[in-house]
Amino acid sequence: MKNKVLTICMAVLFISGCVSNNTQYYWGEYENLVYKTHHTPGEVPPSVQIEQLQTDIEKAQAAGKPIPPGVYAHLGLMYAANGNKALALASLTKEKELFPESAKFIDGLIKRSLTNS
Repeated sequence: MKNKVLTICMAVLFISGCVSNNTQYYWGEYENLVYKTHHTPGEVPPSVQIEQLQTDIEKAQAAGKPIPPGVYAHLGLMYAANGNKALALASLTKEKELFPESAKFIDGLIKRSLTNS
């Protein structure tokens, strides 16, 4: 009985090890960028973040994968931080289009980021 349980456990571990590590979204450097932004504020200026996010979006399109929630919102906030209200609004609107569940949150970001600056 003990050998049977051990064999089953080993089979499950072996099979799970063969599972593909593909994710639904193309994450690129987004997670690292968010970490750096919040862990060491000021280390990565908005212009560098904009460039990295644009690169990730291009790579996602080339890979045929969607970008994760938050990328366009983050990009929009970086554009707003650089004073480019038109691109900020376009990016925030794109986030709402891709992720309609974020509409209320994004509307708040638009109101705070673009009308108070």
